[in-house]
Amino acid sequence: MPTIIKVLHNKHIILGVTGGIAAYKAAAVCSQLVQGGALVDVVMTEAAQKFITPLTFQALTHRPVYTDMFDIPPGQNIPHISLADSADLLLIAPATAHTLAKLANGLADDLLAAIALATPAPLLLAPAMETDMWRHPATHANLEKLRAWGATIVGPAEGRLASGATGQGRLVEPDEIVSAARVVLGRRGGMAGWQVVVTAGGTREAIDPVRFVSNHSSGKMGYAVAVAARDRGAAVTLITTAGLPDPFGVEVIHVASAEEMRAATLEKTHQAHLLVMAAAVADFRPGMVAEQKIKKKGDTGGLALELVRNPDILAEVATQKAAGYGPTITIGFAAETEDLLTNAQSKLERKRLDLIVANDVSATDAGFAVDTNRVTLLFAEGSVEELPLMSKVEVAEAILDRVERLNVER
Repeated sequence: MPTIIKVLHNKHIILGVTGGIAAYKAAAVCSQLVQGGALVDVVMTEAAQKFITPLTFQALTHRPVYTDMFDIPPGQNIPHISLADSADLLLIAPATAHTLAKLANGLADDLLAAIALATPAPLLLAPAMETDMWRHPATHANLEKLRAWGATIVGPAEGRLASGATGQGRLVEPDEIVSAARVVLGRRGGMAGWQVVVTAGGTREAIDPVRFVSNHSSGKMGYAVAVAARDRGAAVTLITTAGLPDPFGVEVIHVASAEEMRAATLEKTHQAHLLVMAAAVADFRPGMVAEQKIKKKGDTGGLALELVRNPDILAEVATQKAAGYGPTITIGFAAETEDLLTNAQSKLERKRLDLIVANDVSATDAGFAVDTNRVTLLFAEGSVEELPLMSKVEVAEAILDRVERLNVER
């Protein structure tokens, strides 16, 4: 069953599809929006229908598709007014050069252009066209005018075009368009104006130039938190060791070791509202790192490594907070295999956290690598809340719901 995305849930999105070969990607955009919980009305230009049929979008949305400004269903208001008034977002993907020109000049000669002129909803445009059309001064002048009026532009990307040539003008992928829609919809969310720092993944502590000591953390939980905070309007910095794709609209800092994560975290949290320390930071690292690859000596014998303690990032953050700077709210994670609540409570107190998220990583359906998690939330004031098995996306939303509540209570 698809996971409902909180920022999309019950939002009315008008998806405008215009006449370019990239119109086929609009079906994937539509599908993702619907699966995320949005109410999607598709408006197609006459040219768009040469590339993809209205029936495709009707099957995806289970709603009528609008193609004609003068086709008014019985008992309904004029479509360009009723749709414009009820929209939370107008998304046009693909947006051709012709469409951009019409919008920039206030023309309203078809249903989609009329809606764009009439709606107070934010406008998100995903341009797609041949490279020379994209590079033309008229196209860039039109885009600058639309930006000045408040439109958000995503793309275009570089790649293979309809002509067979390679260049800039390709419609960005559906995932990126949907992510951009989430960012636009979340601008007035509960964390608008917040600076949020999230860490993710397991640190890698070098043994020699080709080997390292690490753990099983995939980074999925931290990434889910970063995206959920972004969707609530926060400016998010994600400090990560994981090899997952960089989330759209998030500042990403890639690190490897605990020392690198420490430096980045302390720098970025000076003025932060929130730190979510979801990374699995190694407690120890090899005391000596060999300059060259360590070779086997003979057919027997092992290798002894002397491990030394890594810096305690959360303890240093707590010291900063005590000195009057650093994050207002600090959240940690406790990944345990035994005595879950006892160990989590101890960490909550030692690190002077506002909230700790405890999970049993020995469970097969929670913890490392999988897409689900079962966590218990322990708060500094003493309350404990156990959450059922959820997707990591849902866990992230639950955590940030509690964070917003903590912020209000202060």
